[in-house]
Amino acid sequence: MSVVEWLLLVLAGVGAGLTGSIAGLASLVSYPALLATGLPPVTANVTNTVALVLTSVGSVSASRPELAGQGRRLVPLALAGVLGGAGGAALLLVTPAEAFERLVPVLIGAAAVAILLQRPPRELAAEGRRAHGPRDPWWLVAATGAVAVYGGYFGAAAGVLLLALVLLGTGEGLPRSNAVKNVVLGSANAVAALGFVLLSPVAWSAALPLALGCLVGGRLGPRVVRRVPQTALRRLIALAGLALAAVLAVDAYR
Repeated sequence: MSVVEWLLLVLAGVGAGLTGSIAGLASLVSYPALLATGLPPVTANVTNTVALVLTSVGSVSASRPELAGQGRRLVPLALAGVLGGAGGAALLLVTPAEAFERLVPVLIGAAAVAILLQRPPRELAAEGRRAHGPRDPWWLVAATGAVAVYGGYFGAAAGVLLLALVLLGTGEGLPRSNAVKNVVLGSANAVAALGFVLLSPVAWSAALPLALGCLVGGRLGPRVVRRVPQTALRRLIALAGLALAAVLAVDAYR
């Protein structure tokens, strides 16, 4: 790997860590960067999942104020994340490489559309408070597990889906819901990454610089989310995701 590619992956990691911890959009930044270095799609996805574990390490370590008092909520949600992440990783390992390559543009396009259509976090949280009062609804754990399966398989915009679920299910504000999302998604990524390290080839020369950047970006993300509106950021990355899906679709289906 050249010095330029190494630096590209560090910068992509910082961007992925920031967008992942702020809005759950890490893979829309890091995955294309890995493809740009010449990695095949499945290897890029495996390497991406391993590197993104450091995003969660950074973001969770910087979110202790928001996680205070949420221990009882986190245990079942994190367990759902672990089980779902393991299921998604297993699904990826048994999926033929060609099928995955053809599926990726659809997943990225769907993720970008989900980002564009997502309702404002404040509106989701308010609806959650009106719907179920102070207790979390019964469906939140099951829905979290389903999103974690997708996160373990590919993960682009899994954080967006999970953040929407937590906002709607708990009625908490954005910073506290985002902290819960980071813990649960980190659990899913960690177990999927462990499976990939043991059972699938990881491009460590690409994973290490990307992980370094993810750690830095993940540490910065919670500080940013306390201050910066997310609407413009989500729309910008969603449009970039649609463009990326179109480019990958041309390569996969030609």
